[in-house]
Amino acid sequence: MTTDTPFDDDEQLSLDLDLPRRGIALVKLEGRVFLRFDGSVDAAGLHVPYALVPSQGVLAKPSKWRKLDREARAALITERSTDRALRELHDHTLAFVREMAAECEEFGLAPMDFLHSLADVQTSEPAGAVFDRIRQRLGHAVERQREEQHAERTRQSISLAEYPASFEVARRMPRKFIALLGPTNSGKTHKAMEALAKAPSGVYLAPLRLLALENYERLLEVTQHGKPLAVSLVTGEERRLAEGATHVASTVEMLDSRTAVDVAVIDEIQMLADRDRGAAWTAAVCGAPARTVYLVGAPEARRAIEALAERLECPLEVHVLKRKGPLAMESGPVRKVQNLRPGDALIAFSRRDVLMWRDMVAEMGHSVATVYGNLSPEVRRAQAQRFRDGAADIVVGTDAIAMGLNMPIQRIVMTSTVKFNGYEEEEIPAPLARQIAGRAGRYGIHEEGLVAGFDGESHEVMRSLLKEKPVPLNTTGFAVAPTLEHLHRIAAVTRETSLARLLKRFIHNIDVPDGFFYPRITEDQMDRATWLDTLPLTVAEKFALSLVPVSTKVVSLQHAWEHWCVGLSKKRITHLRPDDQALFHMTLQEVEDVCRKYSAYAWLGYRLPDYFPDIELAQELSRQASERVDSMLQDQNTNARRRHHRRR
Repeated sequence: MTTDTPFDDDEQLSLDLDLPRRGIALVKLEGRVFLRFDGSVDAAGLHVPYALVPSQGVLAKPSKWRKLDREARAALITERSTDRALRELHDHTLAFVREMAAECEEFGLAPMDFLHSLADVQTSEPAGAVFDRIRQRLGHAVERQREEQHAERTRQSISLAEYPASFEVARRMPRKFIALLGPTNSGKTHKAMEALAKAPSGVYLAPLRLLALENYERLLEVTQHGKPLAVSLVTGEERRLAEGATHVASTVEMLDSRTAVDVAVIDEIQMLADRDRGAAWTAAVCGAPARTVYLVGAPEARRAIEALAERLECPLEVHVLKRKGPLAMESGPVRKVQNLRPGDALIAFSRRDVLMWRDMVAEMGHSVATVYGNLSPEVRRAQAQRFRDGAADIVVGTDAIAMGLNMPIQRIVMTSTVKFNGYEEEEIPAPLARQIAGRAGRYGIHEEGLVAGFDGESHEVMRSLLKEKPVPLNTTGFAVAPTLEHLHRIAAVTRETSLARLLKRFIHNIDVPDGFFYPRITEDQMDRATWLDTLPLTVAEKFALSLVPVSTKVVSLQHAWEHWCVGLSKKRITHLRPDDQALFHMTLQEVEDVCRKYSAYAWLGYRLPDYFPDIELAQELSRQASERVDSMLQDQNTNARRRHHRRR
């Protein structure tokens, strides 16, 4: 017997049992011998032919069928092809057609797009399974239709062309931009801060907590009309709110777009191009509610600033500043630790390498300050102060020294020019090389700044990178991150409660008519959103938790974050339980991580204080952990120097 054809000796059997006249076919297909009933139903104005296998229509496998004699085959066919079986299949199909017609009418779909296949079903599966597959097809079609409707509603609810208009205070007030652009050590930030200090009111927006803290203290030293300025500090993890404050030092993500001021300073404006944080600078430029907005940063940001100013219809002044002291490459590499000298900054690109070089330098008898990204701002500051005060001869650090730490460095020495970018090891980009190198030769302290590689390869790569012409920032595609308001607007039109799907709709479906502004979220936030959707939390709670500034790559910190999330899902208040002695039994890495954990708790406490109320305790514990880290770094430095003296 061939496919879809009965065995040759069964053809006569089919005729003898009158199967063709009754609309019944004996078929071999997919390794089965079965009966297929042909017919049609009329319902809901539709005429639907069908050729389906009844629930008891499968007779046997071909191998077994061959072993049956004619009488046994005839008996089995007769048993399974009764008029009752025909009626049951007809009624079952009629009910299914009516069901599909009603479903399709509800969703505005054409039922015959799905029902036409009932007449040409090439399968041995019974009718019920065929109906289930068609229902599934309809379900997918409905879901596609809903997604298209949701996409359209999302586009209608949020258009990034109108993004600047969402900052109502900035939109209503006349604003002017002043760009102060130049390399490190050109005095651009100093000039902007002078203007801010003289203004009746203002805000400084920093890329780092450390910079916000430094300029907060700088503003506290200013007097106006014989009185000190009233200054507040606002970062994600800390609030120092002064009564009647006229000035605020803040991290850029903490922009207050509702309180009008006279002057705003947005520092490191080239961060507009940053892959993960650029959206915060876009928001600051569009939303800083100041009559005069200073945009401070690298010269390669000029075209991007000009494009934004034109789009926002804000007048723009551009001032390009030159470096106050010369910067030069050393004639050759340093090559030996013994050739390092006081005033050097040795740069490595990992915590492990920084500590390794710190020990090597200390064992040569030098006192060392240590700076890397995992350290809290307080520790970085304390270590930098040791170098400024002369208590440390040499600073060993990562590129963390390139932003926010003013130190009297005479020479930058690169131990490497290769850095892990989050995905792979690669040569550092020229802008970063320039920013690091620019820290050499502090104006007023050194006549010139010097740059060298520790080895020949690093030396030549730095020489090449410093000669590269800066590449201008793009003039379109400015990143916009979703706000809670954005997500609520999407949820209102789609009835969606999954944070991951809301974020995807923001990325893929909001209206970006000309690409000037472009939606961005981080991979880390998307990964967190997917996990958070497994918990019974509101969209607002999930959104806040997805942004907690704690590394998911550190197991202890990831576990702490998950504990907080689960606690909130159970509406449980999470208190801190300090252990005064615990810090003294931890490694340096563990104390650093504890410090970050307490800072993250404080960040969360400011956003969800009912469930994370121990904000002040978290800040105190973070301070204690920072002091312990600083003490451990100094002890390690001292021990390494003792080893040097014992060898002498």
